[in-house]
Amino acid sequence: MKKLLVALCLLVPGLMAHHSMAGFDRTQSKTLEGVVKDFAWQNPHAWIELEVTADGKTTLWNFEMTAPAYLVRAGWKKTTLKPGDKVTVVGNPLKTGEPGALFVSVTLANGTKMGERAAPAAGKAAAK
Repeated sequence: MKKLLVALCLLVPGLMAHHSMAGFDRTQSKTLEGVVKDFAWQNPHAWIELEVTADGKTTLWNFEMTAPAYLVRAGWKKTTLKPGDKVTVVGNPLKTGEPGALFVSVTLANGTKMGERAAPAAGKAAAK
């Protein structure tokens, strides 16, 4: 029993660890049109891999999202995005200039715009 307790104490901090968002430039946004290569519906973060073609060259962009539990509340399903879907994604780019960003929103081919959080209910006053 004592060994199990020690093992759990060593394991839990690693499970609770989380990385910083400091690598993303949240003062900038980048809008990219492309084709979904993959949509990873997983914890702790969902991901969109987007193939963006410009000047005949295709670059794979990775957009880090929030957890699926939050996405569900905003109307997402694990099938919302599928490989081959043509979409427009907005994100806060990596400060390094690499092709990655913190997800802000996506516009689907049918014109539906989706974010990570549920929109506030109409008519609700902001809390003071």
